[in-house]
Amino acid sequence: MPRASGGPVGYPVAMRPTLLAALLAAACSSALTRPAPPVQGPAPGTASSAWWNGAVVYEVFVRSFQDSNGDGKGDLAGLIARLDYLNDGNPASTTSLGVDAIWLMPIYPSPSYHGYDVTDYQGVNPDYGSLADLDRLVAEAHRRGIKVILDFVPNHSSSQHPWFQDSASSPAAAHRDWYVWQATDPGWTQPWNACGSGSATWHALNGAWFYGVFWSGMPDLNWRNAAVRDAMKSAAAFWLGHGVDGFRIDAVRHLVENGPCDGQVDQPETHAYLKDFSAAMRAIRPDVALVGEAWTGTSAIATYYGSTAAVPGGDELPLLFDFPLSDATVQGVKAGDASAIVSTLLAEQQAYPQGAAAARFLTNHDEVRAATQLGSAARDATAAAVLLTLPGSPFLYYGEELGMQNGATTCSGDVCKRTPMAWDGSATGGFTTGTPWTGLAPGAATANVAAEATDPASLLSRYRALIRARKGSPALSHGDVTPLTTGNPAVLAFLRTGGGETVLVAHNLGAAAAAAGPFAAGGTAAEALFADPGAAAARSGGSWTVTLPAGASGAWRLR
Repeated sequence: MPRASGGPVGYPVAMRPTLLAALLAAACSSALTRPAPPVQGPAPGTASSAWWNGAVVYEVFVRSFQDSNGDGKGDLAGLIARLDYLNDGNPASTTSLGVDAIWLMPIYPSPSYHGYDVTDYQGVNPDYGSLADLDRLVAEAHRRGIKVILDFVPNHSSSQHPWFQDSASSPAAAHRDWYVWQATDPGWTQPWNACGSGSATWHALNGAWFYGVFWSGMPDLNWRNAAVRDAMKSAAAFWLGHGVDGFRIDAVRHLVENGPCDGQVDQPETHAYLKDFSAAMRAIRPDVALVGEAWTGTSAIATYYGSTAAVPGGDELPLLFDFPLSDATVQGVKAGDASAIVSTLLAEQQAYPQGAAAARFLTNHDEVRAATQLGSAARDATAAAVLLTLPGSPFLYYGEELGMQNGATTCSGDVCKRTPMAWDGSATGGFTTGTPWTGLAPGAATANVAAEATDPASLLSRYRALIRARKGSPALSHGDVTPLTTGNPAVLAFLRTGGGETVLVAHNLGAAAAAAGPFAAGGTAAEALFADPGAAAARSGGSWTVTLPAGASGAWRLR
């Protein structure tokens, strides 16, 4: 991968002692000096009352969000300048998205553009600014009521990390056992391919073989080594001490490997070490957000919550990305068929432990953007309404609220999913006064903030209205969900209950007008929290029916 500008990054090994007790104590002391964060009331239907349960979170790739100095790369100062777009701190505002938190993709020093190969777990990438800039971002975000979640990458480091450089230098090196070495090649391949196919996970270096499940530039850390586990806790404690509110934890399935194929994922030791890590974080900050990336099926995701009896929400990872429902939502909206969305919700209700919360999303930085997959503005609008009326914590990928497309045909791979944000219709999209680090996505001349901000029919306006409706309803923001039988596969309908209210939600995923019902639910009047033109709920014979134009959605509080 191309090296970050400014030459090699990193720090001398001796300058980063991993004295966990001292760092945890320092972090605790720092955390105690901050104002107590606002705490929402108990979440109806769930054991967890933490701030992140039901929060709307916005994923930011700092490199592509806003450049403040004209070098063509986004930075922390640029993000600070755009915070009011995300949430201006005024609950009555209709001109900001109103998100509750931002998740920053890796901001650490790294030789790559994306940052998932870290060379300093307690540093800031100089392309993005300094630690003082990060502190200022946290302070400015908190002033507006925005929490800050950092991407945390504990499974592997960069091969340029000083730990690995030392580890590879000699079998007797101090950090040799911080990574996984063998004298010969076991011949394993990546576990997301058919067993025995795909890329190798053992890599030759200096007469031995080291393990790196993703590629040779990302050697896996040896989580069986207590010093490694302490170093990861210390790094996370450092950031909590700087006021961050939690972590999105990368690649949680891969911490420990016991053999080829499925022996490289979901191992018992992985679960044990995650529980230990989470306990250490809760000891510093009881309401810390810990969001796990376990890219797998429903039954396996369910195991990463741990015990909700021991800790409300789960003693392992209390919030996990819902990849199956993401796929079902995007494909269901695209096909005009809600069946897979309903079956996935029902499967989760059976598999997830009582009180578990899910991180819902349409797409993220590893996937082709939703607007490109869906292929029409009408489907973008429907997908937004489905996402923001589901239970759990919705995560929005930057630019998704604009209908941002994947990159141009001249770009390839993951870079296409991470192109610069378009703030206006100019050649550089208002992202930079210089030359953008990579080209803008197709359609940026119209799918940009300036073009959509004052258009009441725009996708951006729709996201703003949906988020306001969600935050104004205890049932929508925190309540349970009961899928309803509609008799029409194009119609997705469910009840959201909690906080003393019941909300009837219905979405027409199809290209023709539809009616659905009757639905048994209380109340004699329907108050529209959000309803597209022509969408209506009516009471007849003790039940409710809904009528929905093509692609329309509605959410009604039943009184």
